Amino acid sequence: MNPELTYTIPQKQLICGTSDILMHTLERYFTSVKEENLLTDRIAEALMLTVIDATRRALKDQTDYDAMSEIMYAGTISHCGLTELGRCKDFACHKLGHELSGRFDVTHGASLTAVWGAWANYVYRDDIPRFAKFAAKIWGITEGTEEERAKAGIEATIAYFKEIGMPVNFTELGIGVQGEDVLEALADSCTAGGTKVVANFHPIDKQTAIAIYQLANH
Repeated sequence: MNPELTYTIPQKQLICGTSDILMHTLERYFTSVKEENLLTDRIAEALMLTVIDATRRALKDQTDYDAMSEIMYAGTISHCGLTELGRCKDFACHKLGHELSGRFDVTHGASLTAVWGAWANYVYRDDIPRFAKFAAKIWGITEGTEEERAKAGIEATIAYFKEIGMPVNFTELGIGVQGEDVLEALADSCTAGGTKVVANFHPIDKQTAIAIYQLANH
């Protein structure tokens, strides 16, 4: 693995790649497993902080060897399952995003950031303390009620994606506002015609998938 080989990749692929690295850990950080697992949490939190910092540095100078090295290392750790130990994958946004990529040929990482905020705002009440912890550990948000902190953490994440040039809704993704028939078709594909439920933090059936797509559909 040689960071110098990453110096000339298109910036779009840089930010889509780092966003996917972040999402692979986010989709393990928010799961149905409620038991405390401090080591896994701390590895996940350190990885996310590192990716956020290194991406900002790389966008200023893509020949920053140390920044690109950190990104490559984080990619290995985020995708190998280490941040899943003691937990389980949720991958709700991956399921929702894959359907956008399949229908509209959008880049994978971009499909994830386009739906993450919609997903988070739809499901955060299932585990407000978890979202509040995320807000504190990743964004330093410690003031307000637990729910206020949870919501602020979601907004800070959305703001970060926008800061680095990633889409946070369908218009920014480049596909425009979609009709209800398209949203239903996407949800239909995501849930195998409404015959299966995906994810586990907040199980997603066809109607839930439609509701999340609706929140991103602007």
